[in-house]
Formats: sequence, C-alpha cells, structure tokens
Amino acid sequence: MRPRQWVTLLVLALLALAAVVFRLGAGSAGLAWPDSAAVWSLRLDRAACGAVVGASLAVAGVLLQSLLRNPLASPDLLGLASGAGLGAMVAVYAGFVAGHGVAHQSLAQAPAALAGALLALAVVYALGQRRGVIEPVSLILIGVIVGVMCAGGTMFVQYLLPDRGQATGRWLVGAISDDVGRASVVVTGAIAVGAVAFGAWGGPAMDASSASDDEARSLGVPLGALRLGLFVASGVLAAASVYLAGPIGFVGLVCPHVVRLAAGPGHRTVVVGSALAGAAMIVAGDALIALIDLGGGRMPLGVLTAIIGGPALIVLLRGQRGES
Repeated sequence: MRPRQWVTLLVLALLALAAVVFRLGAGSAGLAWPDSAAVWSLRLDRAACGAVVGASLAVAGVLLQSLLRNPLASPDLLGLASGAGLGAMVAVYAGFVAGHGVAHQSLAQAPAALAGALLALAVVYALGQRRGVIEPVSLILIGVIVGVMCAGGTMFVQYLLPDRGQATGRWLVGAISDDVGRASVVVTGAIAVGAVAFGAWGGPAMDASSASDDEARSLGVPLGALRLGLFVASGVLAAASVYLAGPIGFVGLVCPHVVRLAAGPGHRTVVVGSALAGAAMIVAGDALIALIDLGGGRMPLGVLTAIIGGPALIVLLRGQRGES
C-alpha cells in the first residue's frame, strides 16, 4: 500500500480509539469516568456493540457498491436493512404465537433477519437490471420501494402484537440497547472480522471487477464466485447489524465514500478503512446520545445518523448528476 493509504488507516484507527474513550467517559451527568465496575462494564459493552454495528454496516456498503458497481449502494437504500427488520419482526411474532412472549432480541431473530436481508437484495438485484445490465437509478428506486414495502410489513406485524410493538419500537428506529447480550456481540464481531478479512483478501479482485466483465475475466477474476461471496457477505453483515441494533441508516453509504476520498479507490484499503470509520461513527454517535438530555429518554441512534447521512446523500446525488 502507498503511504497515503497507511496514513489514512492510522488516522481512522486513532479516531476509532478516541471514539471508544469518548464513549467510556460519556454519561447522563456529562463527561466523567465511571465510579463503579457495573457502569464500566455497561459502557464497554455498548462501545463494543457500536463498533461491531458500525463496522458491519460500513463494510456491507463497500461490498454492495462493488457487487452492483454503484457508489450509492448501501444496506438501507437497497432495502437490506428493512428486509432484515421485517424478518426479525416476523420471528418476534412467531415467538409470541408459540407462547414465548414478546422479546425484542432472541436467537431466532438472527436467521430470520438474514433471510429477510438476502431476499430483499435478491429482489432488488433481479429487478434493477435491464437486458442483463444494472441501471444505477433504477436500482436505487427499486431499493427504496422494497425498503418502504418491508417497513410497511414490519408495521403490520407490530400491530399484530399485544403491545402494538412498544417493546420493539425503539429497536426498529435503530438503537443500541443496554440489554444486548455479550455473547451476541462476540459472535457478530467475529462475523464482522471475517467479512473484513474476506474484503481485504478479495480487494484486488474487486478492483478488477470494477471494469467490464470481459476485462475482469481476462485478468482471471472468477466473477461468479466473487459475486456470490459479496452477495452473501453483505446480507450477513446487514442482518448482524440489524439483529444487534435495528436498522441504522447511511453508515454504509457515508463511510466508504469518506475513505475513498482520503485513500483512493483501492478496495483493500477501503474495506479496512470503512470498518474503522463505521466503528468510530457509531461509537461516537452513541456517546453523543448519552450526553444529550431530551427529558424523555435517549434519542435513538438511527435519528442521529439520518440527520448526518441525509445531507451527505444529497451531496452524493448532486455529484453523480454533475458527472453524467
């Protein structure tokens, strides 16, 4: 890697570390180190959960952008996050029907979220093509439509529950819970590390596949295997992040673009850098939420990322229009 890439990764690693330190000191009383082991443990667990969620979303964005050759692809814009949320809510309802009560996080939600994410991506991928060629604008429009439909299905399932979805309402907006299990964070963290390793290993192949299929094949890139790996890995990462913290938007869109601007388009650097940037963004966002007292409880993290990511999406769309 070039010096510019090493410097970018070093800066992002320091930002991620600073975000963790910020989160450990952030509380409702302001910035102060915890005075009890229980508070230390709680904040450390939230920081670890935020790092895993942010890294998963950011790397999923990179993999989707490579798979679809579309710089605007991300888990939320293509409906993966909403599909995973719908799958998880169906699992919640199935658990209620089976007599297990209403739980906002259970083991059965993980495979259901994965199925929902992969199904949403398959629909968007199939309908976003014309004569075998993916059309970027159509892809985004279909992704938004699929996401809205999945969100509507999620609300329908919510109203089938006895509490009308109150137990899952905050999770569905996107929020890190104090009750998230440490084992869940460890497992999803291992998945995120595996995805980063896969992306770093497959970086040169993703670089080659950015050109036409014929050029990629001439360079010896196994396009079928690469696309299958990108398809499954992005779906698994989206489902893992939704399982932990619900659908959180714009992380998978903003972080890869920031890293590309700083380090260049090489996918090996973009994958690792996006994981660090995503972790820093979510952990720092969770720290800010802990410091903001709204009087009625903590603001969901998904609200903060939407406030940041919405303007970023507008800038990216204007840039795309200017290039065309």
